[in-house]
Amino acid sequence: MPQGVPVLWHDRDFRRLWCGQTVSQLGEHTALVVLPLTAVLSLGADADAVGALRAAGQVPLFLLPLLVGAWVDRRRSLPVLVGSDLARALALGAASVAGAFGVLGLPGLYVAAFTVGALSVLFDVAYQASLVRLVPHDQLTRGNSALEGSRSAAQTGGPALGGALVSLVPTPVATAVCALFFALSSVPVRRIRRRETVSRDPVRRPVPRQIHEGLRFVAREPALRAVALASAAFQFSFAATMTVQLLFLPRELHLSGAAVGLALAATGPGAVLGAVLAARLPGRLGHGPVLVCAAALGDGILLCVPALHGPPSVTLPVLVAVQFVFGAGGQLVNVTVMAVRQALTPSALQGRAAATITFAGMGVTPLGSLLGGALAGAWGLRTALLATAAGMLLSPLLIALSPLARLGRVLPPSPSGGTPPRP
Repeated sequence: MPQGVPVLWHDRDFRRLWCGQTVSQLGEHTALVVLPLTAVLSLGADADAVGALRAAGQVPLFLLPLLVGAWVDRRRSLPVLVGSDLARALALGAASVAGAFGVLGLPGLYVAAFTVGALSVLFDVAYQASLVRLVPHDQLTRGNSALEGSRSAAQTGGPALGGALVSLVPTPVATAVCALFFALSSVPVRRIRRRETVSRDPVRRPVPRQIHEGLRFVAREPALRAVALASAAFQFSFAATMTVQLLFLPRELHLSGAAVGLALAATGPGAVLGAVLAARLPGRLGHGPVLVCAAALGDGILLCVPALHGPPSVTLPVLVAVQFVFGAGGQLVNVTVMAVRQALTPSALQGRAAATITFAGMGVTPLGSLLGGALAGAWGLRTALLATAAGMLLSPLLIALSPLARLGRVLPPSPSGGTPPRP
């Protein structure tokens, strides 16, 4: 349990939010493995189909974050959490029933992936807003630590559970388990009793103008602009790499679904280590050097995967080690970048700046997934994986060439101003 969390654990409403978010994250990360492995192992999907399936689940990350951010800011977030969880349970439940009757094909998986992806955007934005509204300001860091710990645990348990489910039970049952997680997640959230305080826009600016303010602020701040560009480069290349890797591991290295899940799950413990290092290294070495080195190490380590040959007894331990280092480097970058963003952003623009950077990074993932599938079909799995993994090194290169690399041990003070800039 993260340091300081026992204080919050006595708060029943926070405990309910934390439990609901943890179960929901586990369901989401399990489904992210179950759906593509179902396509590969049960429906014989080719590389292009797997790329399209992953893209279907990622398109909402391009279409929705900016709108959802402005929409959630004006509403109570708890009903959004409950509704999005129940709707995801319904979507996956319908896919499970269709699979049980033998009528679930790739089009049905595309619909399920898109629906779950869209509702996950709603849930992720809403739970972050609900934390600010439910937890005292001086407890926000501890609350975020707890939620980040849950996400890391889900990154560990979800892929392992998803791979095991696809290997051990029929795919409709595996999909039904994912639906059950979402249904259970809504139970503790519905029991939260504290009334949310929803901030209102005193000048009632239209939503497009509010979105424009966030976009303009990030575009004009050199360090945040670099964060957005590096995030886009990483997410694009990582989406392509994961698409190829989900084909490469079972088909080239002959790993079972459970082994694939175990390898991918190693990012979770790595992320925990990265979060611990992020609390210490930037203050000792400087934020810029930590960002450059962590990004280069975490992204570069994936170049080892296309070089692997041999039986699973040889390749699986190496894969676990690679994913562990990747998780540690990635989490170290994530936490350090979050500190930089918060330090450089006025309080009135925190939410929209975060949404803008998320949009810039995650919005390109559908294109990356489609590219990964196309390269795998055209070049072969091993060559395509080498090319996409090499592309991930563009992110640390952009960081090294940007003002981010020059940030020292003490971050600049946050700009003043509670009123957003006028367009």
